[in-house]
Amino acid sequence: MNSLIKHPVKLLGNIALLGMLSACAVGPDYVPPAQVETINVSSGYQRASALQSWWRAFNDEQLNALIVRALEQNRTLHEASANVERARAVFSEADASLWPDGTVSGNYQAGRNTSLLPQDNGLTLRGYTSGLGLSWDADIFRKLQRAEEAAKARAEEADLLWQDTQLQIISQVVSSYGQYRGAQLRMFYAQMNLHFLQQSQAVVEAQVAAGSATKLALAQIETQVYRLKTSIPAIQIAQQTAKSTLAALLALPLDELQLNGAAALPQLQQPLPVTHSVNYLKYRPDVASAERNLAASSAQIGVMTADLYPSLSVSGFLGFISSPNLAFNSASESWNIAPALQWSGLNLGVTKARIRSAEADSKIALARYEQTVIDAINEMQLSLNSYQLSREQMGNATRQYQSSQEAVDYARANYQAGTIDFLQLLDSERELLNSRDQLTQIELAHFIRLVDVYRSFGGALEWQTLAAETPGD
Repeated sequence: MNSLIKHPVKLLGNIALLGMLSACAVGPDYVPPAQVETINVSSGYQRASALQSWWRAFNDEQLNALIVRALEQNRTLHEASANVERARAVFSEADASLWPDGTVSGNYQAGRNTSLLPQDNGLTLRGYTSGLGLSWDADIFRKLQRAEEAAKARAEEADLLWQDTQLQIISQVVSSYGQYRGAQLRMFYAQMNLHFLQQSQAVVEAQVAAGSATKLALAQIETQVYRLKTSIPAIQIAQQTAKSTLAALLALPLDELQLNGAAALPQLQQPLPVTHSVNYLKYRPDVASAERNLAASSAQIGVMTADLYPSLSVSGFLGFISSPNLAFNSASESWNIAPALQWSGLNLGVTKARIRSAEADSKIALARYEQTVIDAINEMQLSLNSYQLSREQMGNATRQYQSSQEAVDYARANYQAGTIDFLQLLDSERELLNSRDQLTQIELAHFIRLVDVYRSFGGALEWQTLAAETPGD
Protein backbone atom coordinates (compact mmCIF):
# COMPACT_ATOMS: atom_id res chain seq x y z
CA MET A 1 0.00 0.00 0.00
CA ASN A 2 2.95 2.38 0.50
CA SER A 3 3.53 2.59 -3.22
CA LEU A 4 -0.10 3.51 -3.72
CA ILE A 5 0.18 6.37 -1.23
CA LYS A 6 3.07 7.86 -3.18
CA HIS A 7 1.07 8.18 -6.35
CA PRO A 8 -1.42 10.81 -5.11
CA VAL A 9 1.55 13.00 -4.25
CA LYS A 10 2.85 12.66 -7.79
CA LEU A 11 -0.59 13.25 -9.23
CA LEU A 12 -1.27 16.34 -7.12
CA GLY A 13 2.23 17.61 -7.79
CA ASN A 14 1.67 17.41 -11.51
CA ILE A 15 -1.64 19.24 -11.14
CA ALA A 16 0.02 21.97 -9.07
CA LEU A 17 2.71 22.35 -11.75
CA LEU A 18 0.03 22.86 -14.36
CA GLY A 19 -1.65 25.39 -12.11
CA MET A 20 1.54 27.46 -12.07
CA LEU A 21 1.13 27.84 -15.80
CA SER A 22 -2.28 29.43 -15.30
CA ALA A 23 -1.03 32.99 -15.11
CA CYS A 24 -2.20 34.64 -18.31
CA ALA A 25 -5.64 36.25 -17.96
CA VAL A 26 -7.25 37.40 -21.20
CA GLY A 27 -9.81 40.15 -21.63
CA PRO A 28 -9.86 43.63 -20.05
CA ASP A 29 -9.21 44.12 -16.34
CA TYR A 30 -12.27 45.99 -15.10
CA VAL A 31 -11.88 49.44 -13.54
CA PRO A 32 -15.06 51.20 -12.23
CA PRO A 33 -15.74 54.51 -13.99
CA ALA A 34 -14.53 57.46 -11.92
CA GLN A 35 -17.05 59.88 -13.37
CA VAL A 36 -19.73 60.35 -15.99
CA GLU A 37 -19.20 63.64 -17.80
CA THR A 38 -18.47 65.98 -14.87
CA ILE A 39 -20.34 63.88 -12.30
CA ASN A 40 -18.12 62.23 -9.71
CA VAL A 41 -19.24 58.64 -9.08
CA SER A 42 -16.03 57.13 -7.72
CA SER A 43 -17.08 56.99 -4.06
CA GLY A 44 -18.63 53.52 -4.36
CA TYR A 45 -21.94 52.26 -3.03
CA GLN A 46 -22.83 52.68 0.62
CA ARG A 47 -26.08 51.33 2.00
CA ALA A 48 -27.94 54.16 3.71
CA SER A 49 -28.46 53.52 7.41
CA ALA A 50 -31.98 54.97 7.11
CA LEU A 51 -32.91 52.91 4.04
CA GLN A 52 -35.42 50.88 6.03
CA SER A 53 -36.39 53.45 8.66
CA TRP A 54 -36.78 56.88 7.05
CA TRP A 55 -40.59 56.74 7.12
CA ARG A 56 -40.53 56.55 10.93
CA ALA A 57 -39.87 60.29 10.92
CA PHE A 58 -43.62 60.71 10.28
CA ASN A 59 -44.31 59.12 13.68
CA ASP A 60 -47.38 57.28 12.37
CA GLU A 61 -47.90 53.88 14.00
CA GLN A 62 -50.39 52.75 11.36
CA LEU A 63 -47.86 53.51 8.61
CA ASN A 64 -45.11 51.71 10.53
CA ALA A 65 -47.26 48.57 10.76
CA LEU A 66 -48.03 48.68 7.04
CA ILE A 67 -44.33 48.91 6.14
CA VAL A 68 -43.46 45.97 8.39
CA ARG A 69 -46.16 43.88 6.72
CA ALA A 70 -45.02 44.89 3.22
CA LEU A 71 -41.38 43.98 3.90
CA GLU A 72 -42.48 40.57 5.13
CA GLN A 73 -45.19 39.66 2.63
CA ASN A 74 -44.75 41.64 -0.60
CA ARG A 75 -44.35 39.12 -3.42
CA THR A 76 -42.17 41.37 -5.55
CA LEU A 77 -39.70 41.47 -2.66
CA HIS A 78 -39.93 37.68 -2.36
CA GLU A 79 -39.04 37.41 -6.04
CA ALA A 80 -36.10 39.80 -5.69
CA SER A 81 -34.86 37.88 -2.65
CA ALA A 82 -35.05 34.57 -4.50
CA ASN A 83 -33.15 36.14 -7.38
CA VAL A 84 -30.37 37.04 -4.93
CA GLU A 85 -30.23 33.44 -3.71
CA ARG A 86 -30.01 32.16 -7.27
CA ALA A 87 -27.25 34.61 -8.21
CA ARG A 88 -25.24 33.65 -5.13
CA ALA A 89 -25.63 29.96 -5.99
CA VAL A 90 -24.36 30.63 -9.52
CA PHE A 91 -21.37 32.47 -8.07
CA SER A 92 -20.64 29.58 -5.68
CA GLU A 93 -20.71 27.17 -8.61
CA ALA A 94 -18.35 29.38 -10.64
CA ASP A 95 -16.00 29.69 -7.68
CA ALA A 96 -15.98 25.92 -7.09
CA SER A 97 -15.18 25.22 -10.75
CA LEU A 98 -11.68 26.65 -10.21
CA TRP A 99 -10.79 23.66 -8.04
CA PRO A 100 -10.29 20.02 -9.01
CA ASP A 101 -13.39 17.86 -9.14
CA GLY A 102 -13.20 14.46 -7.52
CA THR A 103 -15.47 11.44 -7.40
CA VAL A 104 -15.24 8.33 -5.27
CA SER A 105 -16.55 5.21 -6.98
CA GLY A 106 -16.77 1.48 -6.48
CA ASN A 107 -17.94 -0.78 -9.31
CA TYR A 108 -18.30 -4.55 -9.55
CA GLN A 109 -19.00 -6.48 -12.73
CA ALA A 110 -19.55 -10.20 -13.45
CA GLY A 111 -20.18 -11.86 -16.83
CA ARG A 112 -20.18 -15.26 -18.53
CA ASN A 113 -19.35 -16.01 -22.17
CA THR A 114 -18.36 -12.38 -22.71
CA SER A 115 -17.00 -12.99 -26.25
CA LEU A 116 -17.43 -15.34 -29.23
CA LEU A 117 -13.96 -16.84 -28.82
CA PRO A 118 -13.98 -20.64 -28.18
CA GLN A 119 -11.65 -20.30 -25.21
CA ASP A 120 -14.21 -18.08 -23.44
CA ASN A 121 -16.96 -20.70 -23.53
CA GLY A 122 -18.20 -21.34 -20.03
CA LEU A 123 -15.78 -18.74 -18.64
CA THR A 124 -17.06 -16.44 -15.93
CA LEU A 125 -15.27 -13.10 -15.51
CA ARG A 126 -15.45 -10.95 -12.38
CA GLY A 127 -13.88 -7.58 -11.80
CA TYR A 128 -14.09 -4.32 -9.94
CA THR A 129 -12.77 -0.81 -9.91
CA SER A 130 -12.58 1.21 -6.74
CA GLY A 131 -10.87 4.51 -6.10
CA LEU A 132 -10.75 8.27 -6.56
CA GLY A 133 -11.27 9.96 -9.90
CA LEU A 134 -10.03 13.51 -10.40
CA SER A 135 -10.63 16.07 -13.13
CA TRP A 136 -9.47 19.66 -13.40
CA ASP A 137 -9.48 22.42 -15.96
CA ALA A 138 -6.09 24.08 -15.75
CA ASP A 139 -7.62 27.44 -16.81
CA ILE A 140 -4.36 28.62 -18.38
CA PHE A 141 -5.90 31.75 -19.83
CA ARG A 142 -8.20 32.35 -16.85
CA LYS A 143 -11.51 31.70 -18.58
CA LEU A 144 -12.94 30.25 -15.39
CA GLN A 145 -11.58 33.15 -13.36
CA ARG A 146 -13.30 35.65 -15.63
CA ALA A 147 -16.50 33.60 -15.36
CA GLU A 148 -16.17 33.74 -11.59
CA GLU A 149 -15.72 37.53 -11.74
CA ALA A 150 -18.86 37.83 -13.88
CA ALA A 151 -20.87 35.59 -11.54
CA LYS A 152 -19.72 37.55 -8.49
CA ALA A 153 -20.71 40.83 -10.11
CA ARG A 154 -24.12 39.36 -11.03
CA ALA A 155 -24.64 38.24 -7.44
CA GLU A 156 -23.77 41.70 -6.16
CA GLU A 157 -26.06 43.23 -8.78
CA ALA A 158 -28.94 41.01 -7.66
CA ASP A 159 -28.42 42.05 -4.04
CA LEU A 160 -28.45 45.72 -5.02
CA LEU A 161 -31.58 45.26 -7.11
CA TRP A 162 -33.21 43.67 -4.07
CA GLN A 163 -32.29 46.72 -2.00
CA ASP A 164 -33.67 49.00 -4.72
CA THR A 165 -36.88 46.97 -4.77
CA GLN A 166 -37.18 47.45 -1.01
CA LEU A 167 -36.80 51.20 -1.45
CA GLN A 168 -39.41 51.28 -4.21
CA ILE A 169 -41.92 49.15 -2.29
CA ILE A 170 -41.53 51.22 0.87
CA SER A 171 -42.00 54.42 -1.12
CA GLN A 172 -45.11 53.02 -2.83
CA VAL A 173 -46.61 52.03 0.51
CA VAL A 174 -45.95 55.48 2.00
CA SER A 175 -47.32 57.26 -1.09
CA SER A 176 -50.44 55.07 -1.24
CA TYR A 177 -51.02 55.55 2.47
CA GLY A 178 -50.76 59.31 1.98
CA GLN A 179 -53.19 59.15 -0.94
CA TYR A 180 -55.64 57.19 1.20
CA ARG A 181 -55.39 59.65 4.08
CA GLY A 182 -55.62 62.59 1.69
CA ALA A 183 -58.80 61.22 0.10
CA GLN A 184 -60.14 60.43 3.55
CA LEU A 185 -59.45 64.02 4.60
CA ARG A 186 -61.09 65.42 1.46
CA MET A 187 -64.12 63.22 2.12
CA PHE A 188 -64.35 64.52 5.69
CA TYR A 189 -64.42 68.14 4.51
CA ALA A 190 -66.76 67.33 1.62
CA GLN A 191 -69.29 65.72 3.97
CA MET A 192 -68.97 68.61 6.40
CA ASN A 193 -69.40 71.15 3.62
CA LEU A 194 -72.35 69.23 2.20
CA HIS A 195 -74.04 69.30 5.58
CA PHE A 196 -73.42 73.02 5.83
CA LEU A 197 -74.77 73.69 2.31
CA GLN A 198 -77.86 71.60 2.94
CA GLN A 199 -78.53 73.65 6.06
CA SER A 200 -78.20 76.82 3.99
CA GLN A 201 -80.45 75.29 1.34
CA ALA A 202 -83.15 74.64 3.98
CA VAL A 203 -82.92 78.27 5.13
CA VAL A 204 -83.26 79.58 1.57
CA GLU A 205 -86.23 77.28 0.89
CA ALA A 206 -87.95 78.66 3.99
CA GLN A 207 -87.18 82.21 2.90
CA VAL A 208 -88.56 81.54 -0.60
CA ALA A 209 -91.74 80.15 0.96
CA ALA A 210 -92.00 83.26 3.13
CA GLY A 211 -91.33 85.53 0.16
CA SER A 212 -88.11 86.99 1.58
CA ALA A 213 -85.79 85.26 -0.93
CA THR A 214 -85.93 84.70 -4.67
CA LYS A 215 -85.94 81.45 -6.60
CA LEU A 216 -82.63 82.58 -8.11
CA ALA A 217 -81.03 82.34 -4.69
CA LEU A 218 -82.52 78.88 -4.23
CA ALA A 219 -81.25 77.73 -7.64
CA GLN A 220 -77.75 78.98 -6.83
CA ILE A 221 -77.57 77.19 -3.50
CA GLU A 222 -78.92 74.01 -5.14
CA THR A 223 -76.21 74.32 -7.81
CA GLN A 224 -73.54 74.33 -5.12
CA VAL A 225 -75.10 71.34 -3.38
CA TYR A 226 -75.17 69.25 -6.55
CA ARG A 227 -71.68 70.37 -7.58
CA LEU A 228 -70.36 69.10 -4.28
CA LYS A 229 -72.33 65.85 -4.52
CA THR A 230 -70.92 65.32 -8.02
CA SER A 231 -67.34 65.62 -6.72
CA ILE A 232 -67.79 63.10 -3.89
CA PRO A 233 -67.71 59.88 -6.03
CA ALA A 234 -64.33 60.90 -7.48
CA ILE A 235 -62.97 61.27 -3.94
CA GLN A 236 -64.39 57.88 -2.99
CA ILE A 237 -62.78 56.28 -6.05
CA ALA A 238 -59.42 57.82 -5.12
CA GLN A 239 -59.75 56.48 -1.59
CA GLN A 240 -60.68 52.99 -2.76
CA THR A 241 -57.89 52.99 -5.34
CA ALA A 242 -55.31 53.91 -2.70
CA LYS A 243 -56.61 51.21 -0.37
CA SER A 244 -56.59 48.62 -3.16
CA THR A 245 -52.99 49.53 -4.02
CA LEU A 246 -51.99 49.18 -0.38
CA ALA A 247 -53.68 45.79 -0.13
CA ALA A 248 -51.78 44.57 -3.20
CA LEU A 249 -48.46 45.86 -1.82
CA LEU A 250 -49.14 44.06 1.47
CA ALA A 251 -50.33 40.86 -0.28
CA LEU A 252 -53.73 41.12 1.41
CA PRO A 253 -57.29 40.75 0.09
CA LEU A 254 -58.90 44.17 -0.05
CA ASP A 255 -61.59 43.35 2.51
CA GLU A 256 -58.95 42.22 5.04
CA LEU A 257 -57.05 45.51 5.06
CA GLN A 258 -58.12 47.61 8.03
CA LEU A 259 -56.90 51.21 8.17
CA ASN A 260 -57.53 52.81 11.53
CA GLY A 261 -56.72 56.28 12.73
CA ALA A 262 -57.81 59.82 12.03
CA ALA A 263 -58.20 61.38 8.59
CA ALA A 264 -54.89 63.26 8.63
CA LEU A 265 -51.79 63.29 6.45
CA PRO A 266 -48.51 62.29 8.13
CA GLN A 267 -46.40 65.31 9.03
CA LEU A 268 -42.70 65.86 9.63
CA GLN A 269 -41.43 67.54 12.78
CA GLN A 270 -38.09 68.53 11.22
CA PRO A 271 -36.96 69.82 7.83
CA LEU A 272 -35.30 67.71 5.18
CA PRO A 273 -31.59 67.40 6.06
CA VAL A 274 -30.06 67.68 2.56
CA THR A 275 -26.33 68.39 2.79
CA HIS A 276 -24.86 69.75 -0.44
CA SER A 277 -21.36 68.48 0.34
CA VAL A 278 -22.52 64.83 0.35
CA ASN A 279 -22.33 62.75 -2.84
CA TYR A 280 -25.75 61.10 -2.56
CA LEU A 281 -25.10 58.97 -5.67
CA LYS A 282 -23.31 56.47 -3.45
CA TYR A 283 -26.61 55.75 -1.69
CA ARG A 284 -28.47 54.90 -4.90
CA PRO A 285 -28.76 51.09 -5.29
CA ASP A 286 -29.90 51.46 -8.90
CA VAL A 287 -26.66 53.26 -9.80
CA ALA A 288 -24.59 50.66 -7.97
CA SER A 289 -26.46 47.76 -9.64
CA ALA A 290 -25.87 49.32 -13.07
CA GLU A 291 -22.15 49.51 -12.26
CA ARG A 292 -22.10 45.84 -11.24
CA ASN A 293 -23.84 44.93 -14.50
CA LEU A 294 -21.07 46.78 -16.32
CA ALA A 295 -18.43 44.81 -14.36
CA ALA A 296 -20.09 41.50 -15.26
CA SER A 297 -20.25 42.45 -18.94
CA SER A 298 -16.57 43.39 -18.91
CA ALA A 299 -15.60 40.03 -17.37
CA GLN A 300 -17.68 38.21 -19.98
CA ILE A 301 -15.35 39.57 -22.69
CA GLY A 302 -12.51 37.61 -21.07
CA VAL A 303 -14.64 34.46 -20.99
CA MET A 304 -15.21 34.69 -24.73
CA THR A 305 -11.62 35.74 -25.53
CA ALA A 306 -10.20 32.67 -23.75
CA ASP A 307 -11.76 30.47 -26.45
CA LEU A 308 -9.17 31.82 -28.90
CA TYR A 309 -6.51 29.83 -27.07
CA PRO A 310 -6.02 26.15 -26.21
CA SER A 311 -7.56 24.77 -23.05
CA LEU A 312 -5.88 22.20 -20.85
CA SER A 313 -7.76 19.70 -18.75
CA VAL A 314 -6.37 16.98 -16.55
CA SER A 315 -8.07 13.79 -15.44
CA GLY A 316 -6.72 11.03 -13.26
CA PHE A 317 -7.54 7.91 -11.29
CA LEU A 318 -6.14 6.47 -8.11
CA GLY A 319 -7.36 3.16 -6.69
CA PHE A 320 -7.73 -0.55 -7.46
CA ILE A 321 -8.88 -2.47 -10.50
CA SER A 322 -10.00 -6.04 -10.93
CA SER A 323 -7.74 -8.94 -10.01
CA PRO A 324 -8.43 -12.67 -10.19
CA ASN A 325 -8.96 -13.11 -6.49
CA LEU A 326 -10.68 -9.75 -5.98
CA ALA A 327 -8.11 -8.78 -3.35
CA PHE A 328 -7.03 -5.28 -2.33
CA ASN A 329 -3.25 -5.61 -2.65
CA SER A 330 -0.32 -4.20 -4.56
CA ALA A 331 -1.18 -6.33 -7.56
CA SER A 332 -4.50 -4.53 -8.04
CA GLU A 333 -3.22 -1.02 -7.45
CA SER A 334 -3.89 1.40 -10.29
CA TRP A 335 -3.36 5.05 -11.12
CA ASN A 336 -3.28 7.20 -14.21
CA ILE A 337 -3.06 10.83 -15.22
CA ALA A 338 -4.33 12.05 -18.58
CA PRO A 339 -3.70 15.68 -19.60
CA ALA A 340 -5.77 16.78 -22.62
CA LEU A 341 -5.07 19.83 -24.76
CA GLN A 342 -7.97 21.16 -26.84
CA TRP A 343 -8.27 24.05 -29.26
CA SER A 344 -11.26 24.95 -31.32
CA GLY A 345 -9.14 26.40 -34.12
CA LEU A 346 -11.65 25.52 -36.80
CA ASN A 347 -14.29 27.71 -35.08
CA LEU A 348 -12.30 30.95 -34.77
CA GLY A 349 -14.91 32.85 -36.76
CA VAL A 350 -17.59 31.85 -34.29
CA THR A 351 -15.35 32.70 -31.34
CA LYS A 352 -14.48 36.14 -32.70
CA ALA A 353 -18.15 36.83 -33.33
CA ARG A 354 -18.90 35.96 -29.71
CA ILE A 355 -16.14 38.29 -28.56
CA ARG A 356 -17.60 41.13 -30.62
CA SER A 357 -21.01 40.38 -29.15
CA ALA A 358 -19.57 40.48 -25.60
CA GLU A 359 -17.81 43.78 -26.36
CA ALA A 360 -21.07 45.22 -27.68
CA ASP A 361 -22.87 44.06 -24.50
CA SER A 362 -20.23 45.86 -22.46
CA LYS A 363 -20.78 49.06 -24.45
CA ILE A 364 -24.53 48.73 -23.86
CA ALA A 365 -23.92 48.22 -20.13
CA LEU A 366 -21.67 51.29 -20.02
CA ALA A 367 -24.28 53.42 -21.78
CA ARG A 368 -26.97 52.19 -19.38
CA TYR A 369 -24.75 52.92 -16.40
CA GLU A 370 -23.98 56.43 -17.60
CA GLN A 371 -27.65 57.11 -18.29
CA THR A 372 -28.59 55.76 -14.86
CA VAL A 373 -26.14 58.20 -13.24
CA ILE A 374 -27.47 61.13 -15.27
CA ASP A 375 -31.08 60.17 -14.53
CA ALA A 376 -30.30 59.82 -10.82
CA ILE A 377 -28.75 63.30 -10.62
CA ASN A 378 -31.66 64.87 -12.48
CA GLU A 379 -34.21 62.94 -10.42
CA MET A 380 -32.69 64.05 -7.14
CA GLN A 381 -32.52 67.66 -8.24
CA LEU A 382 -36.06 67.64 -9.64
CA SER A 383 -37.53 66.03 -6.54
CA LEU A 384 -35.82 68.55 -4.29
CA ASN A 385 -36.85 71.54 -6.42
CA SER A 386 -40.43 70.26 -6.66
CA TYR A 387 -40.53 69.78 -2.91
CA GLN A 388 -39.31 73.32 -2.25
CA LEU A 389 -41.82 74.78 -4.72
CA SER A 390 -44.64 72.76 -3.18
CA ARG A 391 -43.71 74.17 0.24
CA GLU A 392 -44.24 77.67 -1.16
CA GLN A 393 -47.47 76.57 -2.84
CA MET A 394 -48.78 75.07 0.37
CA GLY A 395 -47.91 78.22 2.30
CA ASN A 396 -49.84 80.35 -0.18
CA ALA A 397 -52.79 77.92 -0.17
CA THR A 398 -52.88 78.05 3.63
CA ARG A 399 -52.96 81.83 3.60
CA GLN A 400 -55.68 81.75 0.92
CA TYR A 401 -57.80 79.47 3.08
CA GLN A 402 -57.29 81.71 6.12
CA SER A 403 -58.29 84.76 4.09
CA SER A 404 -61.39 82.94 2.80
CA GLN A 405 -62.33 82.08 6.38
CA GLU A 406 -62.00 85.72 7.41
CA ALA A 407 -64.04 86.80 4.39
CA VAL A 408 -66.85 84.42 5.36
CA ASP A 409 -66.84 85.71 8.94
CA TYR A 410 -67.15 89.29 7.70
CA ALA A 411 -69.80 88.33 5.16
CA ARG A 412 -71.93 86.58 7.79
CA ALA A 413 -71.69 89.57 10.11
CA ASN A 414 -72.63 91.95 7.31
CA TYR A 415 -75.47 89.71 6.16
CA GLN A 416 -76.89 89.62 9.68
CA ALA A 417 -76.56 93.39 9.83
CA GLY A 418 -78.42 93.64 6.52
CA THR A 419 -75.63 95.41 4.61
CA ILE A 420 -75.17 92.59 2.01
CA ASP A 421 -77.61 90.18 0.44
CA PHE A 422 -77.60 86.39 0.74
CA LEU A 423 -75.97 85.84 -2.68
CA GLN A 424 -72.86 87.73 -1.57
CA LEU A 425 -72.67 85.58 1.54
CA LEU A 426 -73.13 82.49 -0.62
CA ASP A 427 -70.23 83.52 -2.87
CA SER A 428 -67.96 83.92 0.15
CA GLU A 429 -68.94 80.50 1.50
CA ARG A 430 -68.40 78.88 -1.88
CA GLU A 431 -64.90 80.35 -2.05
CA LEU A 432 -64.18 79.01 1.44
CA LEU A 433 -65.24 75.50 0.44
CA ASN A 434 -63.12 75.60 -2.69
CA SER A 435 -60.04 76.88 -0.87
CA ARG A 436 -60.37 74.20 1.84
CA ASP A 437 -60.52 71.41 -0.75
CA GLN A 438 -57.68 72.98 -2.73
CA LEU A 439 -55.53 73.17 0.40
CA THR A 440 -56.13 69.48 1.12
CA GLN A 441 -55.13 68.52 -2.42
CA ILE A 442 -51.98 70.65 -2.24
CA GLU A 443 -51.08 69.12 1.13
CA LEU A 444 -51.40 65.67 -0.44
CA ALA A 445 -49.29 66.65 -3.45
CA HIS A 446 -46.68 68.08 -1.08
CA PHE A 447 -46.60 64.82 0.88
CA ILE A 448 -46.14 62.78 -2.31
CA ARG A 449 -43.26 65.04 -3.37
CA LEU A 450 -41.71 64.59 0.04
CA VAL A 451 -41.79 60.81 -0.43
CA ASP A 452 -40.22 61.28 -3.88
CA VAL A 453 -37.32 63.13 -2.26
CA TYR A 454 -36.65 60.25 0.12
CA ARG A 455 -36.91 57.71 -2.68
CA SER A 456 -34.66 59.62 -5.09
CA PHE A 457 -32.01 60.12 -2.38
CA GLY A 458 -31.95 56.38 -1.63
CA GLY A 459 -33.39 56.83 1.86
CA ALA A 460 -30.15 58.52 2.88
CA LEU A 461 -31.62 61.64 4.47
CA GLU A 462 -31.04 61.34 8.20
CA TRP A 463 -32.63 63.60 10.77
CA GLN A 464 -30.71 66.52 12.17
CA THR A 465 -31.45 70.07 13.25
CA LEU A 466 -30.77 72.64 10.55
CA ALA A 467 -30.28 76.10 12.05
CA ALA A 468 -30.93 77.80 8.73
CA GLU A 469 -34.45 76.43 8.36
CA THR A 470 -37.64 76.70 10.33
CA PRO A 471 -38.83 73.32 11.66
CA GLY A 472 -41.64 71.94 9.56
CA ASP A 473 -42.10 69.83 6.48
